[in-house]
Amino acid sequence: MNQHPLSRVTVFTGSANGSVPGYRKAAQEAAAQLAQAGIEIVYGGGRAGLMGAVADAALAAGGRVHGVMPKVLVDAEIAHPNLTSLEVVEDMHARKLAMSRKGDAFVAFPGGSGTLEEFFEVWTWQQLGIHAKPVALLNINGFWDGLLKAIDGMIVGGFLKPHYRDSLIVESTMPQLLARMANWEQPNVKWAKAS
Repeated sequence: MNQHPLSRVTVFTGSANGSVPGYRKAAQEAAAQLAQAGIEIVYGGGRAGLMGAVADAALAAGGRVHGVMPKVLVDAEIAHPNLTSLEVVEDMHARKLAMSRKGDAFVAFPGGSGTLEEFFEVWTWQQLGIHAKPVALLNINGFWDGLLKAIDGMIVGGFLKPHYRDSLIVESTMPQLLARMANWEQPNVKWAKAS
């Protein structure tokens, strides 16, 4: 079973709102639910798009939100001004490392290529045993269905073992996602004899 207390969740999401109004509303609801559950949010520190919506909703619900942002983006004045804390780092690599260390679990909300890049890194690190934390997709309005089809294609093609797909939590609401995280079990580490 997952041995890590779930006090902070690292959220990956877009700096745009997306073309469907439901993305923003559902992201706000999910962030508020995290705050109401006493779970702090770690995220990329931005004020725009779903990133800003997540931070605002969690803060409005009495939650704590911690941002991590490279100095170049802070200098461009896209950092959220009202966070619980903002860690300014040197570059994107340092940002991802800090976000991975600060969270007890990872959740990808809808987003673009940056969200995908962050998601795949922590999911790969889980498979390699670099961390033993749950990784999840918040599948708002079926946003991640295409990605899940591609992942299933990796299994069919022999590039991904089914138990890694099984370890990935996919839910459409935050309460369902948190319930799955409570019962999450770490998969066998890649390259170990049992994997």
